[in-house]
Amino acid sequence: MLEKLPEVIGHALHGMRAGLDKIVFNALGVRQGMASISLDSVAFVDHGPLPPRYTADGEGVSPPLQWTGVPAGSVSLLLVVEDADSPTPNPLVHAIVVGLPAGDGKLDEAALPSRENDGDAALHVGRNSALQAAWLPPDPPPGHGIHRYAFQLFALDSAPEFSATPGREEVFDVLKAHAVASGLLIGTCERPDGAIKLPKTAPAGPLAAG
Repeated sequence: MLEKLPEVIGHALHGMRAGLDKIVFNALGVRQGMASISLDSVAFVDHGPLPPRYTADGEGVSPPLQWTGVPAGSVSLLLVVEDADSPTPNPLVHAIVVGLPAGDGKLDEAALPSRENDGDAALHVGRNSALQAAWLPPDPPPGHGIHRYAFQLFALDSAPEFSATPGREEVFDVLKAHAVASGLLIGTCERPDGAIKLPKTAPAGPLAAG
């Protein structure tokens, strides 16, 4: 999504970042004492790099996630993935999933639909910043530095009825009223200077300039 920006633009925008304070996890301003959920992945460690397989430079499928510590009395779970370092006023949304069963659980690799993957049809997937009900693979601009992708899981005290493809504003309002626990996992991605994203089926011979 942003990899098409020239490197000079990536450098110019280096100081322009949405910020971790604006991700849903931190922007909610929820009541003190919210319970903590342990959110992990077998594919990457907290604040570690996302393998290319899960980014726009690879297959672009969603990574596996697993969680424990969902408090008793929770009725449903909600997942939001955002880029805290996008050069935009608010973080870019990379995925939303609502209506996940309460309790310890997981999402398998490629569970979310993506460009070449149908995903798990049983999931209620919301709308990302590309206006798609899908996983939006990390795609930072060349030269913009490290981007932090915030995987945020929330436990709710109800099972709200969402629209067909809920967006960030809709889920934010629901979370303000019904979130009782939360978990956060950060994965990073960087496209350094001179990085070129190759097409999935690159033609033989040298690449044309431009």
